[in-house]
Amino acid sequence: MTHSDKAASDTVSPASRADGRTPRELRPLSIERGFNLYAEGSALIRWGRTVVHCTASIEERAPAFKRGSGTGWLTAEYGMLPRATHDRTARDVQRGRVNGRSSEIQRLIGRSLRSALNLDVIGERTVWIDCDVLQADGGTRTASISCGFVCLVDAMRALKQSASLPCLPIAAQVGAVSVGKVGGGVMLDLDYEEDSSADVDCNVVANSGGEFVELQGTGENSFFSRAELDEMLNVAGDGLLKIFALQRGALSLSSEEEELFDGFSR
Repeated sequence: MTHSDKAASDTVSPASRADGRTPRELRPLSIERGFNLYAEGSALIRWGRTVVHCTASIEERAPAFKRGSGTGWLTAEYGMLPRATHDRTARDVQRGRVNGRSSEIQRLIGRSLRSALNLDVIGERTVWIDCDVLQADGGTRTASISCGFVCLVDAMRALKQSASLPCLPIAAQVGAVSVGKVGGGVMLDLDYEEDSSADVDCNVVANSGGEFVELQGTGENSFFSRAELDEMLNVAGDGLLKIFALQRGALSLSSEEEELFDGFSR
């Protein structure tokens, strides 16, 4: 992944945003670790007005399809509290099933964070990433992935200590951000109103070495060109650099972990 250059910068629309941000500016973003007393890893992420609570739990057995393989698995669950949005929505338990949107998002979170984990090192265990949206204003899936990674690292620290693993079983630093084309210009980190009116909406999941984990891009109200896609990826890359720095700061890395994470970025 390349990051922004002057040519891309010149094409960004100066369209105003309701919260006063520039087109390439992230919303205020913070991660508070240790939010849950019991989970091996936990954090609360505040991303603008979006708030998500994430936990990472270690189960001392692998799912059936992994048993006997010597390797583990990571899976995710995602849900929104009834009043996370403007109108109350029923809990999945009341509907008797997980709704389609939640199912799609939790599969994305699982795929993204499996790419960050060395499944061969953790043995036949399952890592559960649970993401609960307390308040939604756009970007709940990108917040869940970015916060879930921090929880995953803390859980792997606990596993390394308790199971005497030879190394921290983290294979990459992973984060996610949204980007889109709104009002004719490219904008980073869309809130709900921007997302709902976007001509193009993309979610970019990548590692700190600049490699993509997953791209989700949709022309909501129009087509988009290869040049516009390249511009959106450049803008997303700049945002991801800030997210990776925030993750590292929140994790208070040891010198050994700093060296490991520096290796991810090369």
